[in-house]
Parts: sequence; structure tokens; C-alpha cells
Amino acid sequence: MTRYGLVCLLATLAWSQAASPRPGGTQATPSAKTSATPGAPAAPNEAPAASNPVEVPPDAVVITIQGLCASPAEEKAHAADCKTVITRSQFEAVVDALQPTMPRPARRRFATSYANALVMSNRAEEMGLDKGPEFDERMRVARIQVLSQELNKAVQEKASQVSDQQIQDYYHANPAKFVQVDLDRIFVPKMNRSASEAAAKDDDDDKKPGAAGEQKSEESGQAMKDEADKLRARAVAGGDFAKLQAEAFAAAGIKSNAPNVSLGKMREAALPAGHASIMQLKAGQISPVIADPGGYFIYKVKSVDTLPLEQVKEEIRGTLRSQHLQEDMHSLQESATSTLNEAYFGPELPPRALSGGPGASLPAGKPSPPPPGPK
Repeated sequence: MTRYGLVCLLATLAWSQAASPRPGGTQATPSAKTSATPGAPAAPNEAPAASNPVEVPPDAVVITIQGLCASPAEEKAHAADCKTVITRSQFEAVVDALQPTMPRPARRRFATSYANALVMSNRAEEMGLDKGPEFDERMRVARIQVLSQELNKAVQEKASQVSDQQIQDYYHANPAKFVQVDLDRIFVPKMNRSASEAAAKDDDDDKKPGAAGEQKSEESGQAMKDEADKLRARAVAGGDFAKLQAEAFAAAGIKSNAPNVSLGKMREAALPAGHASIMQLKAGQISPVIADPGGYFIYKVKSVDTLPLEQVKEEIRGTLRSQHLQEDMHSLQESATSTLNEAYFGPELPPRALSGGPGASLPAGKPSPPPPGPK
């Protein structure tokens, strides 16, 4: 459950607690407080606040709700001065069921909200709000929600079971994914800046796009393409990439400093779309001129090597976990289909047209995608 899901849980906790046993068998009154009176003596099992939770024993009291009675009999006999205590083990059982990785500051906020929800749920029971078809239906939906979340957790745990043999098999079956090349690159802009400004001025003078402006743009574009071809030929002949990059910017009328030509070591997944062909080059080779909407690119491969298995082991584990998760969810989704009566629901609307109030939808039935592994 995400931190936002936890907020949603607290919004409905007053309802769900009515059907769940409370830690310590508590019942509540709305006037209960979540902290003891300053200066009051500690309860027999209470432990002083500790910066390190390990210092607090499992049976130590971590939440005291003064005025919240532990049983109906106690409420009738001592309603004014009874209290409820929640131990560390009881509180952590709740946290572990909802969000085991909840950080320390969030646990403090959650403890306050949880205690308040216990008070609210008790008052709801006193008012008889846990009786009737509407409450029963909401509890049925809550059960569906919890079961869906449990399936989410189970599927993710199963998907995470990746063996060392599976990792090795994937590594040997996909050698190209783990090749990296050390690259230099020349970038040649597609247009000469001065020519582009002149073409724009011609269009402004005519108040509309004109043939003169279009012709200047075409001529500028062709000139820069020719420049890229010349620079590539000089690179093949052994030209220094840094000097060639500076000439490319000068030809484009750009006065700012040219970019660094060294890209360092890169893998195919990190390259721009359409540039993957350079992964087929050998050390020392120069790529053809690669054109894309951003300009013209010329690459030089300085070295080629393959990452060892140990270095990419966790990356592969993440990739296989994602694959397993997708396969399991696809199988689950294909196991049943639903059909909606359009006479009742109407036609399907685009996602941005859909809106629903709080609590109007069930949680998604599919697990949240795992964080991607490194490329």
C-alpha cells in the first residue's frame, strides 16, 4: 500500500474497526485523548519514549487512550476513568498488515490517527451504525478490497522469486543487451541559424509563409546536410572529433561553445531512438551520418566490451521480476471477462472524462508495477 493508500485507509478505519477486534479488547468514547496528562505517573507497563524502537520491549505500552474502556463491563462501572493501552507488538501488528516499511515519523502520525479511529468506531457502535444493509454492503466491499490487495502482494512475491539459473540463462540468451561502447559524437544542427533568421524575416515581411522563406530554409537545410557529409568524411580520414564539432557549430552560425564530443560508455538502451545501429560497429569505426529531427549525428566507437554477469545480476533480476509479473497478471486477467450493459452504463468515455467521488471505486485489481531495474 502506498502512503496515499494509507490515508484512504484511515478515512475508512472508523467503519472497518467496528467488525475487527481492537488491541486489548478496547471500546471507546469520543472524549478519549491519545496522550497521557503531562506530569502524570506512567502506567505499570509503560516505557519512556525511546529514539530507537529496539530499546522498547514488545509488551511495553506505546499508546495510552485515557477514557477509552477496555470492555463493556468496565465502561459501565468506570466509564469516567478507564483507559485502553496498546503495546508495541499490538501496534506493529497493525502497521505490518498495512505498510511494513512505514518510516518512524509516519508511524507517530499513524498512531494518533489510529487511536482517534478507535474512538470513532466505538461511538459508531454505540449509535448502532454497525447494523443494517448499508453497513453490511460496505464491509463486503472492504473485504473485496483487502483480498485484492492480498492477491497483489502474493503475485508480486511470486514474481520476485528469480533463481540464479534464470539470471544466467537470460544473460547468455541476450548478449547484445550487455554490450557497451565508448563513444565520441559530432552533432551537426539541421539549419544555419543566420539562414533561419533570414527566412523568418522574409516571411514576416510578407505577413505569411512565402516561397522566398521556404527556399532559404531548404537551401540552409541542404547546406547543413552537405556539411555533415564532409565532416563525416574527414572523421573517417582521422580528423579530430573536437575540432570537427567546433567546425559544425561554426557552419551553423552558432557562437556558443561546442559540446563535449565524448559520451563515455553507453549501452543500446541509453541511445536515442534510431541510433542503435552504432552498436554493430567495431572499435575504431565511424558511423554513417544519422539524421533525426534534432540534427545530424556522427559517432566514433573507441572501444567495445561486454559487462560481466556479476555487474548486471540485479538488473536482470529486476527485468525478470517485471516479466514474471506481467505474465502472471495477463494470465489472471485472461481467466475471466466482464461485459457491461451499455443501456445502463452508457458508452465508454475517455479516461479524462471520467470522474468519481471519494470511495467511488475499488482498488485496482492488478499489482503496482515494480520499480524498473537499471538499464
